[in-house]
Amino acid sequence: LTLTNLEVRQMFQSMVKGWFQETRSNYNQLIEALLMGDEESMNDYMNAVAAEIFSSFDTGKRPSRSEPERFYHGFVLGLMVELAGRYTITSNRESGFGRYDVMLEPKEPGDDAVILEFKVFKPGKEADLEETAAAALAQIEEKNYAAALQAKGIPAERIRMYGFAFEGKQVLIRGRG
Repeated sequence: LTLTNLEVRQMFQSMVKGWFQETRSNYNQLIEALLMGDEESMNDYMNAVAAEIFSSFDTGKRPSRSEPERFYHGFVLGLMVELAGRYTITSNRESGFGRYDVMLEPKEPGDDAVILEFKVFKPGKEADLEETAAAALAQIEEKNYAAALQAKGIPAERIRMYGFAFEGKQVLIRGRG
């Protein structure tokens, strides 16, 4: 087998190099912001998406019912699927003294683990979305959702936690860790 000319040789070189080059996944903006710990960009992305895509029929009119939380949970979980090659993604599993909403367990030792908890704003219970997000973060800590990760040897300082607060088409995300 002989390469006929310089152009064919360059084409094959480029093709073979491409096979062995590391490629960077093209994650959605929420995932990129999450991986960088950029809470502001996470909030910007989620609020833009909620305003453009969500319907009041999706998010529900009665916040005391669990359906709106399931909708938000499913939506964010769907966005997280892009990380399946890099993280083990689990949903609604027991850890510590309760069930977390979403957990991202890193497959590589250099990546941080992530726990997500979703809460729908309840006007009679919380003053605003800030308080709802704080309640989500408090639940992660009070129920010790990090226990499963720590049992696998992931130190507490490598576990990030995010509380997602939702009210209709408004989203507020607060994090720790």
